[in-house]
Amino acid sequence: MSGMQQAQTQETGARVAVVIPAFNEEETVAGVIRVARELTPEVVVASDGSSDRTAQVAREAGARVVELHENRGKGPALQAALEATCAEYVVMLDADLVGLTREHLEQLLRPVRAGELDMAIGVFEGGSFASDWGNRLTPHLSGQRACRRDWLLSVPRLGEERWPEPPITDHLRATGARWDYVELGQVRQVLKETKRGFWKGARARTKMYADLLTYKRRKKRG
Repeated sequence: MSGMQQAQTQETGARVAVVIPAFNEEETVAGVIRVARELTPEVVVASDGSSDRTAQVAREAGARVVELHENRGKGPALQAALEATCAEYVVMLDADLVGLTREHLEQLLRPVRAGELDMAIGVFEGGSFASDWGNRLTPHLSGQRACRRDWLLSVPRLGEERWPEPPITDHLRATGARWDYVELGQVRQVLKETKRGFWKGARARTKMYADLLTYKRRKKRG
């Protein structure tokens, strides 16, 4: 890292944190952390009851690690990561990204810090057909976002829902927040079917969509 990059990192570090919820992502989390640390030294990984070396690998890569002792879901892990930092702005990333660069993070953060958007949501473009297709079909479920930390912590049910994206979407609408999509060129996610094997991955994907589709019902009960 050049002297200028170090100075920029120090300048943004007190105000920006990257938060990464992670469950059994030992293969990819270090790469995501390395890119995040090019933007800011404040990188927080919440290991969501991981049974592999995710927490150890994240520490070795330079992240602060919060360990949840049981797998509670991305929402509780995200909230734990947010509570472990005092940064004014946060960039939220998934732990299984490939092809990520510092420029992608700056693209997400720039309109938020400039006051143009309350939230920027990253969508994949050109990383792989499967990632692009899934992200384009349901862009509101993207895990790549930038916003103010206090706004994200104000989202109702954020730490109660296994998947935080539906409550975040609800809160964007309820508060009239300004938001838009930002294309992240050449970035992709490692598919669940690749990480866990086809059948285990397919079951995990089915369970995820079942949780997402029943969010409104749980919200009404609450």
